[in-house]
Amino acid sequence: MTTVELKLSLPDELAAEVEAAGLLTPETLEALLKVALRARRAKAFFDAADAFAAANLPPMSMREIQDEIDAVRRADLGNAAGR
Repeated sequence: MTTVELKLSLPDELAAEVEAAGLLTPETLEALLKVALRARRAKAFFDAADAFAAANLPPMSMREIQDEIDAVRRADLGNAAGR
């Protein structure tokens, strides 16, 4: 576990409100940070999906898809053998 010390400068009203709501506890801040990370990852995923859709690539045949799967599996087996 890593300990991180944070110093926040908040408007007085907001600081009082979040303190009263119990949002400044380590557990709550950890949960809020996890939610923020999940949201960023989801946004990155959908941005990538949008970029892929915008690329307007021709659809792959089932044979092409299987060839790609086989290539990844061969590479994984090669990497595992080299360990």
